[in-house]
Amino acid sequence: MNPIYVAIDTPDLRRAQDISEAVKRHAGGLKVGLEFFSANGPAGVARIAEFGLPIFLDLKLHDIPNTVAKAVAALAPLRPAILTVHAAGGREMLSAAKRAAPPETKVVAVTLLTSLDAGDLNDLGIERSPADQVARLAWIARDAGVDGIVCSGAEVGAARAEWPSGFFVVPGIRPSGGPAGDQKRVVTPEQALDDGASVLVIGRPITEAADPAQAIVDIAAGLSQMPA
Repeated sequence: MNPIYVAIDTPDLRRAQDISEAVKRHAGGLKVGLEFFSANGPAGVARIAEFGLPIFLDLKLHDIPNTVAKAVAALAPLRPAILTVHAAGGREMLSAAKRAAPPETKVVAVTLLTSLDAGDLNDLGIERSPADQVARLAWIARDAGVDGIVCSGAEVGAARAEWPSGFFVVPGIRPSGGPAGDQKRVVTPEQALDDGASVLVIGRPITEAADPAQAIVDIAAGLSQMPA
């Protein structure tokens, strides 16, 4: 499986289509998030699905169990390959989301956003390290029966060791030497994959490149040179 999912984080449907066209021959899938969904809705997602790649619907649903289950059921006609919910919603909410999802959709629980670090956790009154917080939420997600988690590359190795059959989505991916932007816990594509990532979510290093097609080719080439 090609692990590179390109993050289409724009409200502009035409730009999203242009990026999708540029990367479709080299990407494993396309991630559309809240920004795109808020502007274009299910119809916009369907347009992006026309490029023939798996769709990762990154909406990070978080509400009472009944509301999340109904939202997941409402999204089912889009047949996303991956759908995110927040692990902080709790075991019952996570279980409800998985029960409501189509069989082919992997429901993954967001643990700790890659834009947050230990200082942010402290501000929230959480007296754990990012690694400990991710481990705690990963345990809840596994117990709830979802397919996996979203975590940073800094935590994916430990999560994989504790959950060998889990599905691990790693955002905050930056090629070596690239700017981190608003991400605080970043790793290279090679490091994340070597540590156990199932999917690498890569946005700006590809979508803001002068030549997105060449950017993804270069990243894929680096992954292909990794030892088997």
